[in-house]
Amino acid sequence: MPKADSYGQNVQYPALGDSPNIEAALQTLVNGVVPRSVMRFENANVRAAIMVGAYAPKPGMITYLTAEDRYDARMSDGTWQAITPSVWKPLSLKSGFSVQSGSPGYRVVNGIVHLRGRIRRTNGGQFSTGTDWIFATLPESVRPETAQYWVTPVEMGAGIYYGRTELSPTTGELLIVTPPGATSTSNGLKWTGLDGISYGI
Repeated sequence: MPKADSYGQNVQYPALGDSPNIEAALQTLVNGVVPRSVMRFENANVRAAIMVGAYAPKPGMITYLTAEDRYDARMSDGTWQAITPSVWKPLSLKSGFSVQSGSPGYRVVNGIVHLRGRIRRTNGGQFSTGTDWIFATLPESVRPETAQYWVTPVEMGAGIYYGRTELSPTTGELLIVTPPGATSTSNGLKWTGLDGISYGI
């Protein structure tokens, strides 16, 4: 009868009295150790294709995905959760908008999406007050379950120092709206900031 390791991980190895079968003995040992190591896969799709049936993922497993450059942990609810920050990815800006500063983008850290950077109108125009300006779209994989709203900074003008940034859970569209009722000056309301915005997925 095979014996188990002394750390309580149920990794089996052949006992001295077992019938000699080097292939079966090593296979049992390898299959016991590998799921408890950091398993490496080309991407999430390859992982899903390999880890099926008798080799389906179990809670506590750790994997590294090369394409995503990310470590994931398997949770008891059957999901994979990222345990390292993903790389910053650029926002997909709508026509008419461009980067003002700060490399506008998003990344995921332990199930929380973070945004950064500042956006401006490409033509140098203002974000006129009381208007919804849709400036970017987030991919489906990082959209929240419910609509999100934040008070965010805008370039000062006409006594307005803030705007409301909104995120649609269905379309992934990000928009900025500044308060109505004031006339902006020629030097104001030309950018909006995203630094500090975060939400769970």
